[in-house]
Amino acid sequence: MHADDHRAIAKRLGLFHQQAEGPGMIFWHPRGFALYRIIEDYIRKRMRQAGFAEVRTPQLLARSLWEASGHWEKFGDNMFALDAGDRTLALKPMNCPGHVQIFNQGLRSYRELPLRFAEFGACHRNEPSGALLGLMRTQAFVQDDAHVFCREDQIEPEVARFCDLLRAIYRDFGFAEFAVGLSTRPERRAGSDDVWDRAEAVLARAAKAAGLEYRLQPGEGAFYGPKLEFVLRDGHGRDWQCGTIQVDFVLPERLDARYLDERNAAQRPVMIHHAVLGSFERFIGMLLEHYGGKLPLWLAPDQIVVASIGEQQADYADRVAGELGAAGFRAISDTRPERLSKKIVDARETAIPILMAVGEREERDGSVTLRRRHGSQEVMSLAAAVEALRPDAFR
Repeated sequence: MHADDHRAIAKRLGLFHQQAEGPGMIFWHPRGFALYRIIEDYIRKRMRQAGFAEVRTPQLLARSLWEASGHWEKFGDNMFALDAGDRTLALKPMNCPGHVQIFNQGLRSYRELPLRFAEFGACHRNEPSGALLGLMRTQAFVQDDAHVFCREDQIEPEVARFCDLLRAIYRDFGFAEFAVGLSTRPERRAGSDDVWDRAEAVLARAAKAAGLEYRLQPGEGAFYGPKLEFVLRDGHGRDWQCGTIQVDFVLPERLDARYLDERNAAQRPVMIHHAVLGSFERFIGMLLEHYGGKLPLWLAPDQIVVASIGEQQADYADRVAGELGAAGFRAISDTRPERLSKKIVDARETAIPILMAVGEREERDGSVTLRRRHGSQEVMSLAAAVEALRPDAFR
């Protein structure tokens, strides 16, 4: 395994492991789950600001629902199913039908549209064992899934606003540019040609209105609708398909979603499927390889290590780490009876971006010697260090 492989990076940094008893599953360690939660909390904040209400849908649903949605015919061979008395249940491979069930509770009015739901949906897919690869291909994964229920004339502005959200999020993760593909009707699909003509035309118009340049990807759409795929390029020049936007006229019809229009007549909503990252696991694997494990300050599980120079400064190091924690930083102290040079090497090996050294002088003056990852260092008060680091430490 190459040193830049995300599995090697994760082992070095103590992020996660896998084992035979959980094929294609992830055992997240404390530092790895800290990274996971940082990303989750960031996406949650962004989605809330974008007007999405977070929901949670069941893991296990009846086969009859998956048959009605069309997923059983398309994905049945890759779904984990079990018999429970006189019915068959299945672990969800995706979240869309559950969101339609929430929409269908109660009589919806056109005044509620667009209605936006978001979920960190835990999904399971029975992938072939030979296809499993660390975080990149798993049998259990979480999607930052979102769905908008809207009228047809609301599709363009909804796609445009989500593209703006994608741009901002990708920029924060260090990806200033992305490529876009427009995937059209596959051979095996649900819905008539007229429905697909409408869906493909409106998505193409929406992409152009959002300022996107895209390449056509014939036959690569979802079985229920065309999609835009957003591809990021990592630090090694490799492309990763992450975000998606899909326009869907099919599932609302199949699952009988309705709303009342201005004349009190029942109408079908359009369903727009959104994801920014796609699979959390896969995105984290890509991030680890993109940065070689040296994550930006705001993403680092441990942002700062406060290292005592002598044993006499152990209490001061702990106190500084505590004050940094109270200010919102993820800080730890290193008060081992080791030389400072050893502590610096260890911080570098565990990819901690900032080291604050504290010795007799720093304790006397209430200061720290701040060392950044690239080697520069500066003596400053703790308050000044907090203000200097804050802009890069939080999103």
